[in-house]
Amino acid sequence: MQISSLGRKLWAGKGEEHEAAKKELIEYLKTMEGELGDKHFFGGERIGFVDVALVPTTSWFYTYETLGNFSIEAECPKLIAWSKRCLEKESVAKSLPHPHKIYEVALWFRKKLGIE
Repeated sequence: MQISSLGRKLWAGKGEEHEAAKKELIEYLKTMEGELGDKHFFGGERIGFVDVALVPTTSWFYTYETLGNFSIEAECPKLIAWSKRCLEKESVAKSLPHPHKIYEVALWFRKKLGIE
């Protein structure tokens, strides 16, 4: 999936690569938001296959925002509202890792890669 490779470039990149990945990731998220439109879920009023396939990426949002120094909610408010609706489903919320754990892992990898 393209979002994961862009996200990796963001959290593992430096300098120009980091900034380019941030810009491209924001554009990708805006495209996703455009596909969502004003619907509650990508398929309409009920959570569906596309939602289930995409919702795991939301666990990475905190890492992207923190290491990228931007706000996904400011850039894509409808996408954040969608992610919150998905997380209202207990089965979804219980199946995803906590965003702070993802951030800790990203920091560990950055250290291992000599980025920090």
